[in-house]
Amino acid sequence: MKTLLLGSASPARRQTLINAGITPLVRVADLDEDSLIEAFAAAHPDLDARTLATSQVQLLATSKANAIYDVVRTQHDPQPTVVVGCDSMLEMNGVIVGKPHTPEVARERLHAMSGQVGALHTGHCIIDVETGQHAEAVSTALVYISQLTDAEINAYIATEEPLHVAGSFTVDGFGGPFVERIEGDYHGIVGISLPLVRNLLHELGHSITEFWKL
Repeated sequence: MKTLLLGSASPARRQTLINAGITPLVRVADLDEDSLIEAFAAAHPDLDARTLATSQVQLLATSKANAIYDVVRTQHDPQPTVVVGCDSMLEMNGVIVGKPHTPEVARERLHAMSGQVGALHTGHCIIDVETGQHAEAVSTALVYISQLTDAEINAYIATEEPLHVAGSFTVDGFGGPFVERIEGDYHGIVGISLPLVRNLLHELGHSITEFWKL
């Protein structure tokens, strides 16, 4: 059986893989994500919000995968077959929305998102540890947010769930009832697109079924 090392601390990404028959190893990259994003935005001031968002999530996903790949090549024994890096951002009304971190920012964002449609972008990078080959792509799905009451927003923030996720909401937790519908891959919204992972593994000469733990 082949093994997959997930470069993310996200419980949702890990659980998504487990539900699909893949039990990943987990290792978190030591990256200054804010500095990477700020430097990229400063170097590309003319990009529209959609292009900037997709470029940034791919940059972070690739940077995470590369950082972990550099470590596992020399330190991890036995070595995994592939390393997977992911990153997600919400783009809404021409604004890129990352993790709020504080209740105040989360409250402001949830009020702004109420009744709106956002695009959730998730960058993916898979590296074959033996060959060093990369395969990468971004999944995008539209998310339709319900009209939220102040009481719902306050209760949601009290769970602390929206403080540490892209866009200040989840579709697979307390935030699920506030998502009217989605257009695109559900798993991409959770944080890792299974169909896209399948395709990227295929590009590298692997079948996703070879990673199943039966």
